[in-house]
Amino acid sequence: MNTKGRIFVLTGCTASGKTEWALRWAERNNAEIVSCDSLLFYRGMDIGTAKPTSDERARVSHHLIDICEVSERMDVTYYVANAQRAVAEIAARGRRVLVTGGSGFYLKVFFSAVADNVAVPTELRAEIAARLQAEGLPALVAELQHLNPSGLSALDIDNPRRVTRALERCRASGKMLAELADDFAKIPLPFGDWDVQCVRLERDPVDLERRIAARVEAMLQAGLIAEVQRLLPLGLKQNPSASKAIGYRETIDFLEGRLPRAQLAEDIARNTRALVKKQRTWFRTQLPEHKTVSAVGPLPDDLFVL
Repeated sequence: MNTKGRIFVLTGCTASGKTEWALRWAERNNAEIVSCDSLLFYRGMDIGTAKPTSDERARVSHHLIDICEVSERMDVTYYVANAQRAVAEIAARGRRVLVTGGSGFYLKVFFSAVADNVAVPTELRAEIAARLQAEGLPALVAELQHLNPSGLSALDIDNPRRVTRALERCRASGKMLAELADDFAKIPLPFGDWDVQCVRLERDPVDLERRIAARVEAMLQAGLIAEVQRLLPLGLKQNPSASKAIGYRETIDFLEGRLPRAQLAEDIARNTRALVKKQRTWFRTQLPEHKTVSAVGPLPDDLFVL
């Protein structure tokens, strides 16, 4: 039974217009915004993430933006704890909670469990990473198959990250993947006692491509290259999640001589379009039942059921 209240989730592909819609809805409905964008966590990553400006954040209170240094890796468990606290505090003030962002991994915490309780020792993680580097992915898959004689279920054995994480958890827990899946299914949902509504903004592909191109040009004109230059001495490259983010990885390639300046905008735009394709697949296969709304036109009064 839902007892704590409602959480409103507004999501959509990169460049679909989430920021402005979220601001307008929050202003109209006495809400505060909780970010579930995987890059807005980092201080200093402002231009390349299209982070809400100081003026926009003055219009509506935002949470979970600028909560860690660019050199620090974000952990979903840490995110859940902070999101739970932010949601509870907003509700205690008598205001509505609007979650917005397009990062599926973090978005998913509002609908399901995303992290198990298996603690993987640092030494084991390093050992498996070294084996992947030295022996290749097939060696890790072979060990996983040995540890899971009943099969690997739907595990994507061509994905090094997924195979590595699966092997880490099997080794650390002494359990097979099927047992870990059963344990995972019993984990309480982080927001299971809230009524969560979800709306996804959608745009025509041609319109979205135009917006992506304009967004990339605006970022470069606003100083993306200088932003990356400032972040490199602060440990940007030591954080793969940050340094491999679209906009940042291409700019690093340019600064380190691997990409011509004339090609920078097109590479960022092309990789953003590829990201949008992946986001659409994720929304279609992973997002629970939700309402789809065209991002073109005025903000509808019935965007959510209040």
